[in-house]
Amino acid sequence: MSITVTTAPCCWGVDDVKNPNLPAWSRVLDEAAAAGYGGLELGPYGYMPLDLPLVGEALTARGLYIVAGTIFDDLVAPAGRDDLIRQTREICALITRLPAPPRAPGQCHPAPYLTVMDWGHDERDFAAGHADRAPRLGPGAWAGMMATIRAIATVARDEFGVRAVVHPHAGGYIEFRDEIDRLAADIPADVAGFCIDTGHSYYAGMDSLDALRRYWDRIDYIHFKDIDRAVFDRVMGERIRFFEACAQGVMCPIGRGVIDYPAIRTFLTERGYAGFITVEQERDPRNADGSLADVKASRDYLKSVGF
Repeated sequence: MSITVTTAPCCWGVDDVKNPNLPAWSRVLDEAAAAGYGGLELGPYGYMPLDLPLVGEALTARGLYIVAGTIFDDLVAPAGRDDLIRQTREICALITRLPAPPRAPGQCHPAPYLTVMDWGHDERDFAAGHADRAPRLGPGAWAGMMATIRAIATVARDEFGVRAVVHPHAGGYIEFRDEIDRLAADIPADVAGFCIDTGHSYYAGMDSLDALRRYWDRIDYIHFKDIDRAVFDRVMGERIRFFEACAQGVMCPIGRGVIDYPAIRTFLTERGYAGFITVEQERDPRNADGSLADVKASRDYLKSVGF
């Protein structure tokens, strides 16, 4: 398998850049390298500095690459579109000038990617994982979100040569199967691909392998997570925000949860997947002292099953 396994700052609790408890970005790089990863994502806008020499030298010193930048924001509100385009340009200007990740034979699109995720709606955050009670966007709001995604993806592609990949995310307005199907119909493959996340798929009520199979023709990039079934079953019975569930341990090191990674490996081998897989395990940043052990456990398990 021509796959490089990478990780992401969310494994250290980095999701909200305003959180005062975030670890230093240099620590995240140190521990990603120590755990045996080939690279990592940039993380949410505003976490790592948009300073080319500083970040470039830090990555090179540790033998790491940036595999993707991230737009993790409200994609629904029309007033935010200009700011999202500004973020897109700043992120893409940095990631395309950093040391280029290797491209594997058979890889659909070269890295780095731009992962695009909707976030920031209380009514969906508290309904994460509950397809039956989560409100859906009406036609006008959905069309507006699609226009924002197309705008982001077009700027990334046409101005920087970066492939945008839309990531269905628990607690956002693109989470459940009906919404991903709607996205696939409304965003052409030449505009953006998909980043399917095994953990978010499971959280949304889908079998992780079935989700990979269902959206295979649109997948350019993959995220791996695992889910602690006991915690998941408990939080599904509570009114709880998605990241509060993560703080309580719903995401666990890969190999200790419910997702069948040997079966996923077989599937990806049969389909000839090449490129990058990013390991994630969202957590409370106040628990970042456990991050190195957890990301190393995930990496070691994946090696043991052939990744």
